[in-house]
Amino acid sequence: MPKTQNTWYGLFRAPQLSGRWLPVFRRNLLVWRKLAVPSLVGNIAEPLITLVAFGYGLGALVGQVQLGGSAVPYILFLASGSICMSAMNAASFEALYSAFSRMHVQRTWDGIMNAPVRLDDIVLAEMLWAAFKSLFTSAVILVVMLALGISHSPMLLLALPLLGLVGIVFASIALIFNALAKGYDFFTYYFSLFLTPTMFLSGVFFPRDQLPGVMRVVSDWLPLTAAVELIRPLFLGQWPAQALLHLAVLVTYAVVGFWVALALTRKRFRN
Repeated sequence: MPKTQNTWYGLFRAPQLSGRWLPVFRRNLLVWRKLAVPSLVGNIAEPLITLVAFGYGLGALVGQVQLGGSAVPYILFLASGSICMSAMNAASFEALYSAFSRMHVQRTWDGIMNAPVRLDDIVLAEMLWAAFKSLFTSAVILVVMLALGISHSPMLLLALPLLGLVGIVFASIALIFNALAKGYDFFTYYFSLFLTPTMFLSGVFFPRDQLPGVMRVVSDWLPLTAAVELIRPLFLGQWPAQALLHLAVLVTYAVVGFWVALALTRKRFRN
């Protein structure tokens, strides 16, 4: 490998991307089609059970939540946050366990790189594939929410591209840990130290106004917070406040996350 590619400057050089990511994406799609039903059930069962248990069970005790000066049914408050959480979880699982299996255990990436396909294209394909699975899962959950009558807002159509962006963000972040992992156990750090705190600090289960000052400041800049702040108003038939700021936060996380993941993956494969 050229000397410049062994330096940090070489590792963080601009992504060299082409349309050759598409066959890698298609390969993952064809493999997934064989296990689509159990995979889909696994992705949507937990968030729907959580929604029913907390939304209807705890919601009966809580009743309504004060949000921006108006009272919102707790099930609606929870549903608008949990769909963002579902997008986060689905993208993370795919970009961690499945991508790691293809990269390290099955050595699928090595086989693909025997063809004229760059590592950069493979990482892009994995990120987009994880985001696609996340969006597909979120769309199914959204249909169930509509069927349950939780929300009837036509503005929810705008939630789909936003959920796709959420998938891209968390797929990119997860691929950073994928590049660093030596085994599946390493992902415990990601879930315990990042994903779990993010779920509880981003306003999914309760209003962020209840958080102490320092934690509120941290919460303001979490990617899941930006997602919730964009999508929750759509459930209420409202336009998000500070939409450009929240979009900028998500795009920044996506770009920086993918760039760092790509650099660390290059470092892993350079030998």
